[in-house]
Amino acid sequence: MADILLVHGSCHGAWCWRDLLPELVALGHRVRAIDLPSHGADPTPVAEITLDHYARAILAALEGPTVVVGHSMAGYPISRAADLDATHFARLVYLAAYVPWPGHSLAEMRKRAPRQPLAQAIRLSENSQSFTIDPAWLADVFYHDCTPEQQAFAAANLCPQAVLPQATKVTLGTTYARVPRSYIQCLRDGAVPVEFQATMARDFSSEDVYQMDTSHSPFFSAPLTLAGIIDQITRQPGDAKI
Repeated sequence: MADILLVHGSCHGAWCWRDLLPELVALGHRVRAIDLPSHGADPTPVAEITLDHYARAILAALEGPTVVVGHSMAGYPISRAADLDATHFARLVYLAAYVPWPGHSLAEMRKRAPRQPLAQAIRLSENSQSFTIDPAWLADVFYHDCTPEQQAFAAANLCPQAVLPQATKVTLGTTYARVPRSYIQCLRDGAVPVEFQATMARDFSSEDVYQMDTSHSPFFSAPLTLAGIIDQITRQPGDAKI
């Protein structure tokens, strides 16, 4: 059994793990999902959010050695949190997630990808402090292999995404480098190009890279398969040397 913390991506909240949570519990794990600040039930105004707000919320949720799974955008805050204090990080798992490059913000990394599938879907707020995803593009970028019920559930719960955390440059140090890492690629991803996921995972050990034949949201479209991969990851040797 492992302690697992699930951290959602842009515009999402803890609600997105609805279908995955029971599958991981059934495998014997202790699992929690959090709302990052300004997401889900968290009332923090979106204009106040920084990358370190996200990172410190993750640190506050850790109660002991934990496998921390970050989806998409969450690759940045889980990495930043581990760099601030790796004490309770047993492993980082990047689920179709951004792995920070030195001196780059997430927004800069996104522009370095060979394709920009999200560009046509993002709608920036009038004050440029947040963005949303155009409802007409939701299925294409996030949920094309999900059921109509799952798509409707997600659409009803999505929230504005703060821009500042994604515009913040990060350079990670030796504390982060000590934490073991795994990557789960989504081969039919409509948000983060799969070839860019492969680029971000190229420095990972081959045994730490997994693949799923899904959209950007396997927690909806293939929760049983995703739970099995996470379960396999938790059984790997190599706890963080802290």
